[in-house]
Amino acid sequence: MSGAVGKAAKPQLRGLLQSQIKVNILLAAGVATAAAVLQKVFVNDERKRVYAEFYKNYDIEKAFNQIRNKGLFDSCEPDN
Repeated sequence: MSGAVGKAAKPQLRGLLQSQIKVNILLAAGVATAAAVLQKVFVNDERKRVYAEFYKNYDIEKAFNQIRNKGLFDSCEPDN
């Protein structure tokens, strides 16, 4: 045999499960962290912005009077 062929690498017979578990745990932790950051940035922050915008212009007295005048409250009589 010539020296150009070389030797095949030995298969890993011991500790294969442990090494795969380590890789899978690190990968799962990375994916979970990325998902949490993306959820916060694209969902939670946007929801907070929408709520803040809604309550910036919200008049609770006007909303109360509209609901009362529709007759939806038992304890308050409508203006009609």
